[in-house]
Amino acid sequence: MQIDLSELSAVLGKTMTYACPIEMEQFHGPTGDYPITEKQPAELTITHTEKKKLRLEGTIRLTLRMPCDRCLEPVSVPFALSIEEELDMEQGEEEGAEEKEEHPYIQSHLLDVEQLIANELMLALPMKVLCREDCKGICDRCGQNLNDKDCGCDRAAPDPRMAAIQDIFKQFRTEKE
Repeated sequence: MQIDLSELSAVLGKTMTYACPIEMEQFHGPTGDYPITEKQPAELTITHTEKKKLRLEGTIRLTLRMPCDRCLEPVSVPFALSIEEELDMEQGEEEGAEEKEEHPYIQSHLLDVEQLIANELMLALPMKVLCREDCKGICDRCGQNLNDKDCGCDRAAPDPRMAAIQDIFKQFRTEKE
């Protein structure tokens, strides 16, 4: 959905409120595509505060289906995003290029709501997604989800980075005997 800002930026002090339905079905993140399982219309309020300056405020509520970082099981991750932006609609040529990098969801006098949502989601993505705090992950030998059952694989294999230290311990033990 696109919002035409030209009418709003013509009258100083004018405020418009929009309930924008979220049309995208999935979010294209940096590590994959995540389906949107629940969504509410984005609530945006845009106010013309100064000459050619707009204040954008709003809330976005949606839920993404993302894989757990340990066991890869799907997890519902809810987002409640709050937006507060100052938009300068009167930019020179040099400043305009910088503004486009800062606000890529504005082209001419059109606000692309889907791009705004994607940008806000990109900033709000969690560093780590877990299905639960005590997630055991998957076996690095057979791939069994260790939350479901123990696979019985010998996971006590030494870390190859510690091989030199383990050799020293072995030599120490053989010298003592």
